[in-house]
Amino acid sequence: MATVDVTRVAGNIGALNALYSLQNINAQLAIHQTRLATGKRLNEAADDPAGMSIATTFDVRRQGLRTALNAIGDAKNLMSTMEGGLRKVQDILVKMRNKAMEAQGDTIGENERRAIQSQLRAFRDEIEAIVKQTQWNNNYLLVGTGGSGSTSALTFLTGPESTGGTTQFSFTSGLAVNTNQGFNPNTSSIGASGLGLDDTALTISTSANAVSAMQKIESALLIVKEAVSQVGAFSARLSFKEEALSVQYTNTESAYNRIMNANMAEEQVEASKFLILQQTATAMLAQANVAPQFLLSLFR
Repeated sequence: MATVDVTRVAGNIGALNALYSLQNINAQLAIHQTRLATGKRLNEAADDPAGMSIATTFDVRRQGLRTALNAIGDAKNLMSTMEGGLRKVQDILVKMRNKAMEAQGDTIGENERRAIQSQLRAFRDEIEAIVKQTQWNNNYLLVGTGGSGSTSALTFLTGPESTGGTTQFSFTSGLAVNTNQGFNPNTSSIGASGLGLDDTALTISTSANAVSAMQKIESALLIVKEAVSQVGAFSARLSFKEEALSVQYTNTESAYNRIMNANMAEEQVEASKFLILQQTATAMLAQANVAPQFLLSLFR
C-alpha cells in the first residue's frame, strides 16, 4: 500500500488505502455470499476457467450415465414382460403335454380323445392370444419377423458412449425373433412356423396320434424353456451393467461435486470473516477521513 502522509491534505492516502481494502473485502464477501446462495463454488467461468471445463466434462458424463441407467431400467421391465409371456406359455404347454399323455392309453375312448383334442387346440389358441398380447411399445416380443409389428432384434441403451453404448438381444436360431421363428403355435398365424402346433400336430384320434402330439408339444416346450433361459441370462446381464454404471455414476457425481459445488461450512466461515472485516474497514475509512483534521490545530 501507498505510504500515508497525513501532512499532505490534498491527497488523503490513508483514506484511499482504507477504501481500496473495503472494496476488495466487499468483492470477496460478495463471492462467498453468492456461493452460499447458490450452493455452487463456480458460478461463472471467470471463477476457475480450467475447473469449469473439467466440471462440464464430468457433468456431460454424469447426465449420460443417468440416462443410460434409466434406459436399463426400462429394458429390464421389457425383459420381464417377455419372460412373463414365455412362462405363461410354458405353463400351458405343460398342461397340454399332460393331456396328450392321458390320451395314449386305451382306457380313453374315442369321445374322450376328441374332447382332449378340442382342449389341446383351445390351449393352443390361448397361447396364440398370449403371444399377441406380449407387446412393448407396439412391438411384439414373441413373434418372428414374418409378422406385422415384429422385430428381428431388440437394441437397448446400456452406456453413455456415442459408440458401443448399446446392447442387442435376440433369440438364438430356432427361437422367437429370428426370421419366421415366432412363438405362435399355428403355422397360419403371425410368426409363420412358430412352435409347430397346428391342427394336424394336435390330432388325437388314436394312441399313436397322442404319442406324436405329445412329442410335438415336448419340442415346443423345449423351445420355450430355452427362450426363458436366454431371457433370464440377458436380464442378469442388464443387472450387471446397471451395477457397474451405478458405481461410475456415483464416482462421476463425486468428482463433479468436488469441483463445482461449494463447501457450505467453509463458505460460511469465510463470509463471517469478511463481514467483520467489512465493518472494521468501514470504521478505518471513517478514521482516515478524520485524521487530517488534526492539522487545523496548527492554525489556532
